Amino acid sequence: MTEAAETGTRVGGYRWTIAALLFGAMTVNYVDRQVIGLLAPMLTRELHWSESDYGVIVSYWSIAYGLGAMFMGRLLDRIGVRRGLTLAVSTWSLAAMAHALVSTVTGFSVVRALLGLGESANFPAAGKAVAEWFPKKERALAVGVYNAGPNVAVAVAAVLVPLITLALGWRWAFVATGMLDLLWLAWWLAVYRDPERHPRLTPEELAYIRSDPIESTAPMPWGPLWLRRQTLAFLVGKTLTDPVWFFYIFWLPKFLDAKFGVKLSGLPLPLIVIYTAASVGSIGGGWTSGALIKRGWTVNWARKLTMLLAALAIVPTILAPRAGSLWIAIAIVSVAATAHQWWSTNLQTLPSDMYPTQAVASVMGIGWFGGMLASFVFQRATGSILEVTHGNYVPVFAVLGFLYVTALAVIHLLVPRMEPARIPSA
Repeated sequence: MTEAAETGTRVGGYRWTIAALLFGAMTVNYVDRQVIGLLAPMLTRELHWSESDYGVIVSYWSIAYGLGAMFMGRLLDRIGVRRGLTLAVSTWSLAAMAHALVSTVTGFSVVRALLGLGESANFPAAGKAVAEWFPKKERALAVGVYNAGPNVAVAVAAVLVPLITLALGWRWAFVATGMLDLLWLAWWLAVYRDPERHPRLTPEELAYIRSDPIESTAPMPWGPLWLRRQTLAFLVGKTLTDPVWFFYIFWLPKFLDAKFGVKLSGLPLPLIVIYTAASVGSIGGGWTSGALIKRGWTVNWARKLTMLLAALAIVPTILAPRAGSLWIAIAIVSVAATAHQWWSTNLQTLPSDMYPTQAVASVMGIGWFGGMLASFVFQRATGSILEVTHGNYVPVFAVLGFLYVTALAVIHLLVPRMEPARIPSA
């Protein structure tokens, strides 16, 4: 293979436009889901929610997301990324704006479920798009680029939502953020095509994208995917660690309010600090494993060493509720959020490392189902624990710190060498 093909420096870079497009999808997606977390202390007081009420509301988003991801992944493998994500964004944008029409726990639960159902296609679609547009040695970095979107989204939402809410009321915060999805959708429809049919992609860059060994293009039966160790490894990783991230997304503003008295107008700076740090983790985690692979490390050890660093770095999060000041707590949570995104970037690359392209979205959907099912349980449990303990977050944070080390140990037991899965054709 030529030096140009090895480095990708003279074959064009349009594939990174696709990475930017996926970054935009993640950003608007997470802006929508973050709004309720930012408004949670205000809505709890104004609408007289208990901690359990709030846990129920956000848990419906999780279970709908999980069920949707399981089937959306399969749908994406059948109808393609462009059509599948178009359908999904149209659904979740309407659901996001529908929050402005409800006031009861039941009403919020319904629209959260619809939001989760639409949003469930996002990560399987992004993973499949990366598998189609990038060679394996660049996939972790590409995932890192789009995986930085959630961190930027939280910072954007932390500024935008308080401004809109304080000026126009909380209902308009849901409407305005939902409209951002439609702007992104117009960009998506104008830009995205499959690589083989894209008019902006040069033959040289297409050859570079397809420089990995040729994969089978035969259809992949869904049932056997569930029984493979490679799928189970990804499923375990998502199931044990997704609840941590969604605890931060949905409960962190309530924690800062309860522990340190941080109200809506005071949230932007702490959240910007936390999720800016997380963005560094997202890009850094993808770059690190990719750099190790380019230096001759196997995909197996490059991914696992990078994930081990993240798993160890997140352990101190157990100290956050015992912090003596707001900014000590912010520092602890910032490290944890950075470590999670470092971990997540590499975890989300595993399906494309171990499966052919036509199965990636299905495997990612299975993993997201496990992660969201666990998040459903964790969010309800969090609400119940906080009610029983009168707002004591120590037991909740105590669980969070050790889940990643446990997950990595199980992943290694299941796939000690991360060999490609062997699946018979349908």
